[in-house]
Amino acid sequence: QVQLVESGGGLVQAGGSLRLSCAVSGRTFTSYALGWFRQAPGKEREFVAAISWSGGITYYVGSVKGRFTIYRDNAKNTVYLQMNSLKPEDTAVYYCAADSAPRLRVGVANYWGQGTQVTVSS
Repeated sequence: QVQLVESGGGLVQAGGSLRLSCAVSGRTFTSYALGWFRQAPGKEREFVAAISWSGGITYYVGSVKGRFTIYRDNAKNTVYLQMNSLKPEDTAVYYCAADSAPRLRVGVANYWGQGTQVTVSS
């Protein structure tokens, strides 16, 4: 089993920044690629970013490229999502997930966190 706990969400003005954290426990941290997803009210869950087990390969959805950065600290069993230049359309519940990179990129994962709310005001 793998447990994921997100933190770092909150309310921020447009143009501001937030850093989300996801602490991972259970199975070996480096066994999994890790990803971030988001779900806005009334919308389907959307892939945001993923990072390979080594941290050497990253993937992003087009709408966040150049603004968001995913990285992991394997010594701390934690994955982060640095979000800059936030826009109101980034408002959503953000979820951390663990699985293989190909599965994460199509929105499939065996393990999910409980989510953290990000609200960007205009």
